[in-house]
Amino acid sequence: MSNYMISISNADLPKGGTIHDRRSKLKVKASGLVKTRVKPRKGEVRFFVTAGNETLAFETEGYKRHRQLLILQMISMYCMYLGLFEAQIHSTYPS
Repeated sequence: MSNYMISISNADLPKGGTIHDRRSKLKVKASGLVKTRVKPRKGEVRFFVTAGNETLAFETEGYKRHRQLLILQMISMYCMYLGLFEAQIHSTYPS
């Protein structure tokens, strides 16, 4: 697994942040899930993570046909950073 950089502002802690891959320049933005389901921006990819009672949404920024494995590795590293070891990654909104 590669090393990724995580940037989280104090205001967004812990549910909002951005994961950066220096090699591919891909960014994955994390956010706490809001009540309304927002569609992903055109050309971007979205994943959801459930861990206990928490649900987080992740959306790419600058997606240019990157491998899905790269995105999933970035998300899993972010979940480990937050201590969400029982996290499950979903490609669609979990019901």
